[in-house]
Parts: sequence; C-alpha cells; structure tokens
Amino acid sequence: MTHKVLIIGSGPAGLTAAIYAARADLEPVMIEGMQRGGQLMLTTDVENYPGFPNGILGPDLMEAMHEQAERFGTQIVTQDVTKVDFSTTPFQVWVGDDLYESESIIVSTGASARWLDVPGEDRLRGFGVSACATCDGFFFREKRLAVVGGGDSAMEEAIFLTKFASKVTLIHRRDEFRASKIMARRAIEHPKIDVIWDTTVEEVVGDQAVTSLRLRNLKTDAESEIDVDGMFVAIGHDPNTSIFQGVLDLDEAGYVITGSNRTATSVEGVFAAGDVVDHVYRQAVTAAGMGCEAAIDAERWLDHAAR
Repeated sequence: MTHKVLIIGSGPAGLTAAIYAARADLEPVMIEGMQRGGQLMLTTDVENYPGFPNGILGPDLMEAMHEQAERFGTQIVTQDVTKVDFSTTPFQVWVGDDLYESESIIVSTGASARWLDVPGEDRLRGFGVSACATCDGFFFREKRLAVVGGGDSAMEEAIFLTKFASKVTLIHRRDEFRASKIMARRAIEHPKIDVIWDTTVEEVVGDQAVTSLRLRNLKTDAESEIDVDGMFVAIGHDPNTSIFQGVLDLDEAGYVITGSNRTATSVEGVFAAGDVVDHVYRQAVTAAGMGCEAAIDAERWLDHAAR
C-alpha cells in the first residue's frame, strides 16, 4: 500500500503536521519513534505555549497532541525508522524489516541537546537542569544559576537569564570563550554575570531539585562546590539526521536545508519541519507552526502532482 503522507518524528512539528494532514483527508502515517514526543517529554512545566494560562506539563502537552492526531485518523507506529530511500517514487521508509511507501514525506525528527553526562544531571533534568533558557528561565526569579558553555549560545543564555536570576555564573572549560568577541564582552561586563574559567562540572547535587554543582579546575585539579538553584547546559544541539545523510542536503552542522518556503527540502515531495531545520528559535510553538506549514506544503504538492 502506498500512503499519501508519511511523517517521521513525533514532537510538536510532527504531531501538528499529522493533525493538519489528517484533517485534509490525507490519511497520514506517523513513525513516531521509540522516544515519542521530542524534547518536551523531558520538560516539566511549559508556561509559554499559547492556550494554557496556568501552564501544562511537557508530557501532558505531547499526549494531548498525540490524542488529537489519532482522533483525526493518523496511523501511528511506535518504532524507529532504520533506513530511507528518497531516490525513487513512491518514497521508501523502512521500520526494521517493514517497508512503508509514500507519495510524500515530512521529516520532523528534531534535535537533541548535548549534555554533560555527569552524575545527577539526568536525574535532575526538569528539576533545575535545563538546556533552554527561553523555556525555563521564568521559573528562576531571584535564583542563583549556572550556565555551562563558551559559545555564542552560552552567552545568549546567560544574558537572557539575568532578566530573572539574582546571579548567573558562566562555567567554561577553557581560559577564553569561543563566542564572538561582542557576545563575550557583553556577558563578561554584565553586572549579574561572573565567570569560572578552566573548569568542568563533575556532579550536579540535589535530592528533589538542584542545590549545588561540584566543580573541578582542569589546570590545578582542585575541586570546589558552588551553590546554585539551576544549571543550564549550552554546549550545542545535534540534529537527528543520521539516516538522511547522503539522502537530503544537510548543512555543516547536519541540519536539513530547506528552500525559501521554509519546509521544502532538496528532494521534491520531501518536506521538513521543526528543530531538524531550525537551529535559531527551537521552541515548541515555532516547531508546531512549521509542522502546519509542512502539512499544507505537502497537501499542495500532492494536489499539483495529481494534475
């Protein structure tokens, strides 16, 4: 059986694309993956998604989108895509040994934040450990925060967090930042920001929430501990595009390259949306908006191809 639309990925972009495609009677199939829901499944309170004045838990928001996609007839497969072939039509997508064929594809596999992989980090993720200041900074009014990283993203996160925090400590493993000079200067000169150089985080400490960080100086090997209420990791993101290498045009960082209409990829009939494309905003609401665009683009492309 050849499907009209097949969606790979199940975060806000994929689920929104599924809702729109299903309501357009395209009978979409969504391969949601074994870790469905994207990065919001690791987020506790979401207070900046429109329509929820009292906030909503990230997993609850994803479950509501999931139910909505199913309600309109989306067929959802809880497996990982293992291989794709977009060189012929219909496009071919393998899920293990099972082959799915589709006239169009929407790629919404998202991106994964890089983490430090230290004790306490995973356990306290969502309870003081975050990789998104825009998402979670609001919860830390007048709190002491740490930002780990040395690039432009880390500078931006630290400066943004000064709107809420009483103090922000930048922790960097080297003795100078990789960030652009103007961004580094803004961070260093900010009265609420201080910097700890040549240092790594060895452990995130806390029972129910972050209370401190155990640090190690890379030059002296001396250990220390600082009291903080939250740690923001800003060492980059990796787009989940390994199965599309050599299949779709990717940029140097591995993000899917799209055309002027934002969702069309280098292969006609294949569209992409969400964090797999967007390395600037990385918000649930922008991903959902792109998912809507991708579904509409796919619908129009299918209609045009049928003429």
